[in-house]
Amino acid sequence: MPVTGFNHITLKVAKLERSLPFYIDILGMKLVHRGATDVYLEWGCAWICLLERPSDEHGRLSASDEMGGMDHMAFSISEDDFSDAVKQLQTAGIPLVRGPIHRGGGWSVNFLDPDGIELELFTGTLEDRMKVWK
Repeated sequence: MPVTGFNHITLKVAKLERSLPFYIDILGMKLVHRGATDVYLEWGCAWICLLERPSDEHGRLSASDEMGGMDHMAFSISEDDFSDAVKQLQTAGIPLVRGPIHRGGGWSVNFLDPDGIELELFTGTLEDRMKVWK
């Protein structure tokens, strides 16, 4: 599968207001987009999405969302190789959890590794996503 590199990581957080100062002020990430429950940050050539999940009265992630941390990690793949990669996943019986769909400026498919870790193949870039994200 000809992946061309790391694309982005999406992290689950309890409160964007609490997380943003850490990522922007401490780590020096650049705010690219702020939505109602998501924030896109650029850090060098990497981009990170912070995805707010429901929290309890103490500001911690709710039990229904299990725990904070990684929601999924995405890898870049060319549009020319995308369909073959999806077929390879399907042939191998890999569980697809979303897609393949065109969303956020590119083609995307999310799937699970043997330990249930969610991974994504994405053909777009942060610039592509920001053109269509609301």
